[in-house]
Amino acid sequence: MSDYFVHHSSFVDDNVVIGKGTKIWHFCHILSNTKIGENCVLGQNVMVGPSVTIGNNCKIQNNVSIYMGVILEDDVFCGPSCVFTNVINPRAFIERKHEFKQTLVKKGATIGANATIICGNTIGSYAFVGAGAVVSKSIRNYALAVGIPARQVGWVCKCGTTLKLENSVFVCKACGNIYVEIEDQLKPVVEKGEK
Repeated sequence: MSDYFVHHSSFVDDNVVIGKGTKIWHFCHILSNTKIGENCVLGQNVMVGPSVTIGNNCKIQNNVSIYMGVILEDDVFCGPSCVFTNVINPRAFIERKHEFKQTLVKKGATIGANATIICGNTIGSYAFVGAGAVVSKSIRNYALAVGIPARQVGWVCKCGTTLKLENSVFVCKACGNIYVEIEDQLKPVVEKGEK
């Protein structure tokens, strides 16, 4: 008996590592040489790989494909039907596998439903990409990015709440975390909302 769950309608290829407590639901396909961490949830119709690494505690909602070149660190949320790419200028009649560009989604980041992430960019730790956004450049840690193309419109707390500036600091009304902005980067100074 395995210590993870794979629905009988899903396919897991050879040379795949799946962590303890992970659940892979209906109609998924996990391609070879892929590593999925512990306590992840892959919703219906998710495709991962080949040779993809997914960290622990990630949630990948329905209809997401995670292609070679994409790396998800721990605690990443991928909303329904969000899109990753791995080639900048694809053509059906020209093979460009040698041109794959890496996309890194750092710890705790959220990608909203139907967002598109153009390859070669990094989504920062605890950043929040809004639904339907098109990410064409890297997103900073804790940044709230929305629109087409995605632009930073604010900062978010580690807990996902939008932050407001008060007396030169950002205080989260939901969990009490406090941040300061230094050289266009958000830095936590008090973290009350730890798990």
